[in-house]
Formats: sequence, C-alpha cells, structure tokens
Amino acid sequence: MRLNTVALSTLLALGTPFCAFGEKGPDWVCETREAAWQPRDSQGEFVYENHLWILGGWFTPQTPNPRDVWKSPDGKVWTQVLEMAPWEHSDLSAAMVFKNKMWFMGGRKLPGAENSNKVWSSSDGENWTLESESAGWSPRVSASYVVFKDRMWIMGGTEDFYNDTDETLKNDVWSSTDGKEWKLEVEQAPWPKRTHAQAIVYDDKMWLMGGGRWHPETVPMNDVWNSEDGVTWNRLTETAPWDPRMWFSTVVYRNRLWVLGGWSKENGNFGDVWYTKDGKEWTELSSEKIWTKRHEHSAYVFQDKIWIAGGHAEPLNSEVWSLELPADWHGSEGSPVQPK
Repeated sequence: MRLNTVALSTLLALGTPFCAFGEKGPDWVCETREAAWQPRDSQGEFVYENHLWILGGWFTPQTPNPRDVWKSPDGKVWTQVLEMAPWEHSDLSAAMVFKNKMWFMGGRKLPGAENSNKVWSSSDGENWTLESESAGWSPRVSASYVVFKDRMWIMGGTEDFYNDTDETLKNDVWSSTDGKEWKLEVEQAPWPKRTHAQAIVYDDKMWLMGGGRWHPETVPMNDVWNSEDGVTWNRLTETAPWDPRMWFSTVVYRNRLWVLGGWSKENGNFGDVWYTKDGKEWTELSSEKIWTKRHEHSAYVFQDKIWIAGGHAEPLNSEVWSLELPADWHGSEGSPVQPK
C-alpha cells in the first residue's frame, strides 16, 4: 500500500517502523563447508590484524566449552593459534578489539551456569593476560558490548543462563579505558532488561536491539535503541519489521546497519537479512543462494564483504559464507509500506 506524504511523516514522527519492499540481492558465496575448527555456536569473533578470528564457544550443555583460538586470512584456511586458552568461560562471552589488543571477558563455563566477570587481553591470541580478576560489573553471560569513544562498553546480559528474572536480567551500562577499572554509566537504562541482544556502533552512536528473556519464559524483542553517550538512550522503534528474536548478529556495511539470522521459540531459526539507514525503516535483502537458517553464528565485515561463520543450523556447523554488494550500492528505493 502506497502512503501519502502526510500520513508517512506522521507515522514516522510517532516512531512507527516501516519495511521497504523486499530487495533482491546477490548470492552468498560458501567459502568453505567445513572449516578446520569443530562446529560450534556462541563463540567470540572479531577482525584483528587482517584475519578473521574465532574464540571458544559452545558444543553441548553437557560438554566443557572449547577454549581454542583460530584465525584465517581468507575464511578458507584456518590456523589454530592456541588449543587451550587460560580463560574458562567462553560461552557467550564479550569479544572485541581495543587499543591494538584482543579482549575476552565475562561468559559462562560449561557444564553448568557459572558465569565470569574476568577480563582478559592478548596481542597475539596465544599469550593472554588477566587484566581484572573481578570487573565492576557482576558475573554474567550474553551481555551486549561495543568499543565506543575510546572505551570498552558492557551492558545487559543475565546472571543466570537458565533463569531470566527481574533479579538476574540486567540493563546496566559500564565502560572502561583499560579493562581494569570500570565505570557504572547507568544503573538502569531505559531499555527493558534483556540478554542475548546485540549492540553495535553506527552513525557515531551506540545501538542496542533485540534479545529478551530465554528461560523459563521465552520473550523475544525487536525494539531498537541508540545513544550518543551510553547514558541517555533514545528508542527508535518498539517493533522493527523483522520478527522479535535473540541470538542474532549485527554488522555495519555499505553505510547501513544489518541484522542477520537469529532465533525465537515461535519461529525457530531465522535465515533472513535486513538493513536500515535510520533504525526505523528496514528493508529485507533476499538472495537465491544463502546460508541455512541459524542462530549464534559469527558475523564480520572483512575484505569489503559481510561474512558469517558457524552457528547452530540444526546441527552445529563450521561453514563460512560471504556476501559482497557493489561499491556503488545505495539500498532499496522502494516505497515504504505498513509493517506486518
């Protein structure tokens, strides 16, 4: 349905989300069906020194989590940098690159539900330094995290993987310049408490979206928030046009913010790809050839492409896929329609 200009302006002012007509995109390329690392999900990932990196993750609830470190220059050939890292909590940990080092913090130790607030750093992936035995934020799993304004940020998450309640779920926001000293920026942010969400930096702001409660009651979300300072938060939309979800991925590519895959109890795994320029209007990019629906996969922007690796696609896998859009791609110009 085509909306007139007045109606469209009114709805946008009210924060109503819109979905542009779906856009046909190029095919994804399967760079490898079986990477050298064992299939997994919930691993740490980042780009560091011109390589894709994979750290730790999850095999099964009864299996000790992996503590290995891998890197690849092309997504096809993977080298094991370390077989057994000193960090024990590598399920749904925070992983980022900051001040020319790799950082790994928080997360869960398997089997069980023991969480960590230890902070580790490394300049080569082989030698790790314990920067903090106990950071200011409480031990937690599946927090959201970014590097923003020369600081590392940790927000939200849950203190008990199997018991999401108002007591265990968090909506606090912390930052640090060195991984040792942490500052509580906000004790209770305006966005609802959540875990398994995604945070990312885009348009000189921090963004937080999705996630929710997983157990014992599953309540996924699809709201979108941003902040210029980590303290004052603005809600862009309460209901984005992509279905509520957790365990998904986000990247910034071609001056757009992207959402890829994920999971909800109602729908199971997602295999969709969405992008936005402003957090309100979203377009779904469809491809004839694409990875199998999955959650808790790794996502990167590397060599001017979007990459995803591993994740739970029923079963776990070690696939690596990439997508390249033309350098002059500007996104869909389709007329917006009412959200579904």
